[in-house]
Amino acid sequence: MTHHEKKAQKTELAALKTNGDVVETTLAEAVNPTVGRRGFMAGAAGLTFAVSAAGFMTARSADVLAASGKGNTLNAYVTINPDDTVTIQSPAAEMGQGIMTAIPMIIAEELDADWDKVNVVQAPAAPTYGNPKLGGGVITVASRAVDGYWDSVRMAGAQARRVLIDAAAAQWSVPASELSTEPNEVVHKASGKSMSYGDIAKTATVPAELPKLTEADLKKPADFRIVGKSVPRVDVPAKTRGEFTYGMDAEIDGMVYASLLRTPIEGGSPDTVDDAAAKAVKGVVGVFKLKDAVAVVGSTIESTQKGKDALKVTWKPGPAAGFNSVNALPEYAARAENLSEAGLPALTEGDAKGTIAGSDKVYKATYTADYTYHGQMEPMNITAMVDADGKGADVWVGTQAAGLMAFVGSLILQTKPPKIRVHQLGLGGGFGRRIYPDMVAYPLILSKITKKPVKVIFSREDDIGAGKLRPMTAHHLEASVKDGKIDAWHHRLVGESIIGFTGPPQRLKASKGVDPLTMEGHETLYTIPNKATEYLREQRDTALAAWRAIGSGYNKFVIEAFMDEIAHAEGVDPIEFRLRMMDDHRSRRVIEATAKMADWGRTREGTALGFSYAIIWGTRTAGIVEVSVDKATGAVKAHNFWSAVDPGIVVNPDTIAAQTESNVIYGLGQALKERITYDNGAIEQTNYHDYTVMRMEDAPEIHTHVMASDNRPTGIGEIALPLVGGAVSNAIFAATGARVRSMPFTPDRVKEAMKA
Repeated sequence: MTHHEKKAQKTELAALKTNGDVVETTLAEAVNPTVGRRGFMAGAAGLTFAVSAAGFMTARSADVLAASGKGNTLNAYVTINPDDTVTIQSPAAEMGQGIMTAIPMIIAEELDADWDKVNVVQAPAAPTYGNPKLGGGVITVASRAVDGYWDSVRMAGAQARRVLIDAAAAQWSVPASELSTEPNEVVHKASGKSMSYGDIAKTATVPAELPKLTEADLKKPADFRIVGKSVPRVDVPAKTRGEFTYGMDAEIDGMVYASLLRTPIEGGSPDTVDDAAAKAVKGVVGVFKLKDAVAVVGSTIESTQKGKDALKVTWKPGPAAGFNSVNALPEYAARAENLSEAGLPALTEGDAKGTIAGSDKVYKATYTADYTYHGQMEPMNITAMVDADGKGADVWVGTQAAGLMAFVGSLILQTKPPKIRVHQLGLGGGFGRRIYPDMVAYPLILSKITKKPVKVIFSREDDIGAGKLRPMTAHHLEASVKDGKIDAWHHRLVGESIIGFTGPPQRLKASKGVDPLTMEGHETLYTIPNKATEYLREQRDTALAAWRAIGSGYNKFVIEAFMDEIAHAEGVDPIEFRLRMMDDHRSRRVIEATAKMADWGRTREGTALGFSYAIIWGTRTAGIVEVSVDKATGAVKAHNFWSAVDPGIVVNPDTIAAQTESNVIYGLGQALKERITYDNGAIEQTNYHDYTVMRMEDAPEIHTHVMASDNRPTGIGEIALPLVGGAVSNAIFAATGARVRSMPFTPDRVKEAMKA
């Protein structure tokens, strides 16, 4: 940009109003807005197949699809190209979990495609690509991608294959029943004829409606050629070369940058703003007071960050002012222990309280877990350009919830969701943080003011300070034992409501006040005749969001640690004790396999083992960690982690192993290091020097055994993380005889437990 261009831009911005306003919104129940396709699939050659949102198949040529105004009713997955390549649209957001490979593998399997000829592209952020198991929402969460899309994408591939067979049968004048397929070709064995998919695509006419198939027409697992094989991830080469496009990479002609000085206390707002020094920074072209922040706009990100640092702002405090999480944690614990205060019932089976009251063998324990920050590699960022009429916009972002982003964006501009055209880019880590669409307000408002594309980027300090956290919780558990088994179990959880922060009031009301996200994973999973779980909500006005495995991260920790405590008190091997109360064959299989992998019964010198078990989104998994404890410093070192996992049908074994490894590392972070604290309502941590995460030297050897079965595939994105807290807690006890009941198990906490 020349000197004269910069001067003209600065003059233009100075003439604009300098007081934007972040529109306060509530996230509506609708997660599936109608997002326009903008020439969807335009220019594609060959045959394009589409599946309707209603669940039956249709097919149209690419030019009809492109011209159609009904972009919200079609969901195209497969294009057969004349050069014999196959283009497959991947509907879910790729954030390192391998879904951009897994779902196309499923489609290619039923299509009988040659995987070497498959090209994968990110599907448009349109509701036609919504997840059937998530209400049709364009959202990637809760390890539900393969599970959610399994039926619909298999049918899409199978029906596209049938159309190819029918086209070849017509050309050869033979019955379709005499034809079969090999990778990327239709074969007539009786005559020895074959025709490639590409050649069929050159001449075939796509029917108005595809053949109606049933589940019986789909492949049997024994016939799979692609599914079940370890296939290299399609996104890795571009990432290795630095060519994969993340949200941070968005570059739009005429774009300016914005940095935000946000309120340090959630719900606060700027009171007085002295922006003279900020405006004097070279490259800064405007300073704008927003509802919860002051935005500095400039020609470079460096200038906006420097301008932000030069601001002098006083703040009107938010409702969390005065909150100190270190002081609040024992308050949570005391409330959990106060049985005179009834909690909201999350689970009631039998008479747990009565059984415990009448028992002569009762065990009790209280546990806590601190706030955690997502720590995604790519800090939050978003780019937007508002249309000239102010009633629509393009948004470029790496998001887990494109539909929700469009919906909230439409509230900001007071328009309709189809007017917010979300361009789905790659995510440099999501872990739940990129579900929440809080970022979209800023560039939309600033673009509307400046009439330019605006890119908002958080520094790491910004990202932590504006973190949407996993809630801090306290848990009180009681159990009674009869005939060597637990016969009653009572779990009381105290914590804030994630939905209470992220969603409208009716969502929490619909679940009778029990937050299903905060409470996720509270089930014991063992055969216990009397169970009761209660939720006691805290309202501390902190910012919350889903965090990988959500409530299962702390709930499985406390359940498995308490189970271990009871086993030791009963003088029974912890695994044997669990198996006494385990009727599920698949669960017993993974538990026994994990014990064998770790050589559970062998005596260690200087290290100790801890065990944990969980079912996460239907996936059975167990884990054993080997740790050593420096008794002088309290430092815990994980040396090995063994895990067996049964996710049903395995799509890509390498991906499951990689996800398990990722879960273990992330889980060790929550177990040993990661802790957010508040003082006077503000987050105290600022970067990785005081919010410590796992580093390479901290990583254990991770050993994963994938135990495939013919059951429907279940989630893998969060499978091992819930195991880690309990396993590490139990291993620390085995090594020291001390039980650490507050997570993370920092050196100070370990030393304090050993003193006790």
